[in-house]
Amino acid sequence: MFDCEYRCRHVGGWPGMGHSGAARIGKVNLTQTAAVEWAKYGYRVNAVAPGWIASSGFDAYSDPHMKNMIPKLGGTLPVNRLGTESECRSLLLGEGSAFITGTSLQVDGGRPLNNHPIMAPPAQHDNNKPFTGNILL
Repeated sequence: MFDCEYRCRHVGGWPGMGHSGAARIGKVNLTQTAAVEWAKYGYRVNAVAPGWIASSGFDAYSDPHMKNMIPKLGGTLPVNRLGTESECRSLLLGEGSAFITGTSLQVDGGRPLNNHPIMAPPAQHDNNKPFTGNILL
């Protein structure tokens, strides 16, 4: 649920989220390896690295600090909202992605890009509406 993949590679981790970071880095390697191994059968292998996505995964956190923080996360992103499950699932499925394989696509609302809140304060807009529909293939 949290953007541990970027933070683990570039920032140095995120306390309390080691389980997620380890899984995400492993997913990157598995995606790349499987893409090479399965290409000869005509399969493409890609992954989505979700950032803060509004989902039932947030319900798993029982820590009071986390429960208080989760509703505020979207307002810290350049897009000023949490992502949706539909936005994650709609990527890499259409014909336009036929030449993409072995990649892990970050779907994170620009989270890794906004590390300087003084220079780029949180967004105050609602111009980025979530995609909540189904993709037609």
